Amino acid sequence: MQRQLIECVPNFSEGRDMGIIKQITNEIEAVDGVKLLDVDPGNATNRTVVTFVGEPEPVIEAAFRAVKKAKELIDMTKHSGEHPRFGATDVCPLVPVSNITMEETVKFAHKLAERIGNELDYPVYCYENAASTAERKNLAYVRSGEYEGLKAKLEKSEWKPDFGPAKFVEKTGATAVSARNFLVAYNFNLNTTSTRRANAIAFDVREAGRNKIDINTGKEVLDENGNKIRIPGTLKKTKAIGWFIKEYGVAQISMNLTDISVTPVHKAWDAVVESATSRGIRVTGSELVGLIPLQAMLDAGKHFLKKQNRSLGIDQAELIKIAVKSLGLDELKPFNPKEKIIEFMLEDDSAKPLINMTLKSFADETASESPAPGGGSISAYMGAMGISLGTMVANLSSHKKGWDSRWEEFSNWAEKGQFYKDTLVNLVDEDTNAFNKIMDAFSLPKNTENDKTIRKQAIQDATKYATEVPFKVMSLCYQSMEVIKAMAEIGNPNSVTDAGVGALAARSAVMGAFLNVKINASGLDDKEFANKILKEGNEIQEKAISLEKTILDIVNSKI
Repeated sequence: MQRQLIECVPNFSEGRDMGIIKQITNEIEAVDGVKLLDVDPGNATNRTVVTFVGEPEPVIEAAFRAVKKAKELIDMTKHSGEHPRFGATDVCPLVPVSNITMEETVKFAHKLAERIGNELDYPVYCYENAASTAERKNLAYVRSGEYEGLKAKLEKSEWKPDFGPAKFVEKTGATAVSARNFLVAYNFNLNTTSTRRANAIAFDVREAGRNKIDINTGKEVLDENGNKIRIPGTLKKTKAIGWFIKEYGVAQISMNLTDISVTPVHKAWDAVVESATSRGIRVTGSELVGLIPLQAMLDAGKHFLKKQNRSLGIDQAELIKIAVKSLGLDELKPFNPKEKIIEFMLEDDSAKPLINMTLKSFADETASESPAPGGGSISAYMGAMGISLGTMVANLSSHKKGWDSRWEEFSNWAEKGQFYKDTLVNLVDEDTNAFNKIMDAFSLPKNTENDKTIRKQAIQDATKYATEVPFKVMSLCYQSMEVIKAMAEIGNPNSVTDAGVGALAARSAVMGAFLNVKINASGLDDKEFANKILKEGNEIQEKAISLEKTILDIVNSKI
């Protein structure tokens, strides 16, 4: 299962004393599984915006520790600054980044808010998607009156906090916790120096649009109530303005995408290009300010490939390359995915030593006297190679001369193949990790009866996991044979033998992984689980052997 990631962007009411800021961020960095991405202090606002990311539970822990430290160090009675605020930790939004829904993120926001209110004993409000009422969705409403008006506000029943006591804690104030969508700061480079023309394009596309102007008088048009009539822009969930960048000598459109599930970067690009072109201006490239989720880049790559009627079932790195080139993200300066994509910032290459090896190094490591990698990792790799061949046939078929009308059919098969390939590649290291967990469990102390009990349970847990991983490998390898069979039947006939070799590898991977399932299951005390997984494994193996024969019959009939 792919790991869930959320981003946390707490804003602390201190932007001048770097010693205080460092003590707060130290709390965040002390939590395993969390990565501090950015610390942005502001002197005039006397406010620091901190950005960190990780899996939900570590992020919640890090956020709580930071909020607790801020309560200890920041005195709101002495605070002044240009930015609206009502607490030491003013706001603490959680943002779903990957493999997690907004609904799930809201639950974590409530969990964090409740812990802050209960354990730190001061008022906490929830806003945006985590809000308890429609009015509280708006942060400006929640924070109305700011710190100076908080005491009087808390005396009113309608301002009872969502969590924590309805009392004024003079030194700390209150905190607003939310779950909100990911915001992407995205700039478009234009072949003009005119800020006015850049603004015109911005007004065309931003959600707020522009005020309606009477073409005869040049004055703003008002409705019957005397309010200005606005013409909305073409893009939802966007804010945009035009400006001139002296450093580059060009005008830009500066855009904030406040919900990339509604308006992703590639949709914004197309809209800006269309508007600019209609005004005789060209978009020469674009610039991402800050970080972007991986999926947004993959979606962009697929969008531009689809426009070309080309297969979308290509490797992640190639999709990102297509996105970067299509959006011109490398026009002003090099675009490094490892520094701009959130998930890549979190990658720990040391956790995946095998898949980062060269082919020769992997073979040498397997042939060494070390017991790992062993048959389980090799089975996963065989399976990955098998479906890679099937995926190759799908991509070749998608681009075969004379088959242009069928590109999407084969693209869909190639996308399925890429999923199986990527998952199996990750399981190469996971199988070795599972083996290491067993070794670690056996190394636990056994001096006392309690030690022995803990050690025994650890061994059983590790052995169960070491049984589940190869079972997952064999399941995925069997499922991947659906793609291989389709390519043998309908794929490019010049590559039919590649599909055949893929079937051989996939079936071998199923059988190899099942050997690991059997040997590990034999060491389990939970015989009900062991018997169940052995029964299911045997069924998968039989189906894989049968399907391999079917595929090879198809292949041989075409040779």
